[in-house]
Amino acid sequence: MGLTAAKKREYFNLPNYLTLGRVALIPLMMFLLAKISVEKTQAQNLFMGLIASGVFIIAGLSDLVDGYYARKFKINSVFGKYFDPLADKLMVLTVMIMLIPLDRIPAWIVVLFLGRELTITALRGIATAEGLELSADSWGKKKTALQNVALVALMIHYNLGELNGQRIGWIVLVLALIMALLSGIHYVYKFSQNILQKYHS
Repeated sequence: MGLTAAKKREYFNLPNYLTLGRVALIPLMMFLLAKISVEKTQAQNLFMGLIASGVFIIAGLSDLVDGYYARKFKINSVFGKYFDPLADKLMVLTVMIMLIPLDRIPAWIVVLFLGRELTITALRGIATAEGLELSADSWGKKKTALQNVALVALMIHYNLGELNGQRIGWIVLVLALIMALLSGIHYVYKFSQNILQKYHS
């Protein structure tokens, strides 16, 4: 029995293709960042960092495009709902992990970001099972924007004119971490309130 036209549209559409494209870019990001090492010159490392940051920016832009396209043409799919944020998280965490051995980001910060993402993913899964929905909040969106800017700067690392990538990256990353923790606390609060409201109504 073949797929219906509606099902084909749900799975085979531009937003889902872009999501899969971001996942496919993750091995490339790993390869590019693995090419950065202390044995190479600053110019070589800067070159690889610029290419890696360019790929990261392209992945981010594809996320904006697929979101816009899905909203404009009212494409709502279960695949996109779960895999779109998963693709974003995999890309970001991959970059963070690859930056640890380069001493551009400490492991404890990555652990905090990872813990936040796993906690929210778990809460969303429980909420879905309970028939509830935990939508993204403004703090989470600000966290994502700051986090992306920070990672681009940390991948570049070196000076570009008067701007020092590592210094800028650190400042923005700390702001992103603060937003991540605040949004995580807010998610936990919203989840608790929704559960209490459901079973005490």
